[in-house]
Amino acid sequence: MQTDVTRMRNVAIVAHVDHGKTSLVDQLLKQSGLFRDNEQIHERALDSNDLERERGITILAKTTSIPYKDYRINLVDTPGHADFSGEVERIVKMVDGVLLVVDAFEGVMPQTRFVLEKALSAGLVPVVVVNKMDRPNARPAEVIDEVLDLFIDLGANEDQLEFPVVYTSAILGTATDDPSVPGTNMEPLFQAIIEHIPAPDVDVSGPLQWQVTMLDYNEYLGRIGIGRIARGVLRQGETVALIQRDGTVVQKRIQKLFAHQGLRRIEVNEAFAGDIVAVAGIPEIMVGETVADPANADPLPLLRIDEPTLEMTFRVNDSPFAGREGTHVTSRKLRERLFQELESDVSLRVQETEDADVFLVASRGELHLSILIETMRREGYELAVSKPHVIVKEIDGQKMEPIEEFVADVPSDAVGSVIESLGSRKGEMVSLEPTGQGDMTRLVFHVPTRGLIGFRTEFLTMTKGYGTMHHRFHEYGPWRGSITTRRQGVLVSMDTGEATAYALGNLEDRGVMFITPGTPVYEGMIVGEHTRENDLTVNVTKAKHQTNIRSATKDETVRLKAARTLSLEESITYIEDDELCEVTPQAVRLRKRILNKSEREKAQRRTRQEA
Repeated sequence: MQTDVTRMRNVAIVAHVDHGKTSLVDQLLKQSGLFRDNEQIHERALDSNDLERERGITILAKTTSIPYKDYRINLVDTPGHADFSGEVERIVKMVDGVLLVVDAFEGVMPQTRFVLEKALSAGLVPVVVVNKMDRPNARPAEVIDEVLDLFIDLGANEDQLEFPVVYTSAILGTATDDPSVPGTNMEPLFQAIIEHIPAPDVDVSGPLQWQVTMLDYNEYLGRIGIGRIARGVLRQGETVALIQRDGTVVQKRIQKLFAHQGLRRIEVNEAFAGDIVAVAGIPEIMVGETVADPANADPLPLLRIDEPTLEMTFRVNDSPFAGREGTHVTSRKLRERLFQELESDVSLRVQETEDADVFLVASRGELHLSILIETMRREGYELAVSKPHVIVKEIDGQKMEPIEEFVADVPSDAVGSVIESLGSRKGEMVSLEPTGQGDMTRLVFHVPTRGLIGFRTEFLTMTKGYGTMHHRFHEYGPWRGSITTRRQGVLVSMDTGEATAYALGNLEDRGVMFITPGTPVYEGMIVGEHTRENDLTVNVTKAKHQTNIRSATKDETVRLKAARTLSLEESITYIEDDELCEVTPQAVRLRKRILNKSEREKAQRRTRQEA
């Protein structure tokens, strides 16, 4: 174990989503000499789960340790997506500097501002990394000006304004201090980390103090706490004082202690102040809690955990197709899985309801929820979920709702329609200005979170796929009144069976279909979007009557318009309050809560009378 604190560097790598953080870490790992020449290393090595690899995003923060000459660099790769920003907020507490990665073409983006604001407020030393210098339209000089303006805007001190800049291409594995001189390797970035990021300012000889910043979970070891040792020495097997979030002090034993070496965790007997370690054996440990010397049980300041802003119900699948495609279908299995997720995800809340088959799950956003649902369906779970709702608070007697800061780069010919749509969703414009990148305009709005649920599909249609949009939680603001997000009704199947090309062809003028011929359907399942505002019950299983009369068009093939395929995220945000999204390992189906048409109509009449 490295005990010389002066040769240790703790650094977080932060950026807007898709600006190349994880790819940069790949190159640092490869060029550090940590791996054998013939060793296979995956691309985006730190993005270890399948969903991270498929979507190209980092969902959970990861820690790695990179040897460089006689230094050890503990590097934490953080998520760039706003739904996981709580991770960034806590991670800045356990490092001494940040690599702020900015795309050489896109420049400063909404999440760049957020992560830098957190880093500067924590007093961290920044190193700016202008990545993707290999892009033909890279504009490093303008991007550095944007970054400098951002530093000034965020109130950076004089030392922070003197930030070093390294120009990199993660794809090519090169870095340089001068954008006009191509780099040959990552050496300039290693040098910048060693020279500019300070060593941890810690007391190795004092009584133990270690704080949990992140959680992990292992089915053999249980809950694992990860954090930096602020003071003293942490030893495997020793008895420590755990100071819980409510101030209670309990005695615990460190069963397993791990340090990081490259992509692996290695078991160690002791670790020293300044190092980032993982601890197993304290099953109830929570983020923000302090492990200390029993004789000197003084806690570190509590870390804030972001409150959820969205909630939805997870329930046992009770559709006619229930149990056909999944292996975990009972409420007991669903409950176990949801509460297991709480072991490692501190931004999630799970609450049991009066109905044993229904659970209320609260989270940071749509992506956060859809990642959990997608993970569960891949594990063999069947479930049904409701439309997400924002969590409303009452502050000083006033009804308050979460408001998002929404930033979009939009082609100029689509600006009017985007502004109109956001206006109908109760958005307030903050600014409108050209981006300096072709015929694009940057719009900034403050929009209620509920107004953005399901907006992405409409936005991409309005901008013909050229627009980019990002949003993050801004504040709780006064309730802005009712919002209509879906104007069209739906086509609902009246029968159970298989959809036929004949029936779908006859229904084409009624709306857009979500299914294709041969798709199994059941009564109450949503099969398409109606052209009008009301729901319409249709027969999609109807077959053409067989007759012995020949006609000139008898053998004509039915040519159908392409069906509209909804992704899991689109399905979740498409449904209304009287609908559910059925999720199984093989399918995502939309359905009415009440499947029978006459029962539905009775329920609607009752609702109207009560209103």
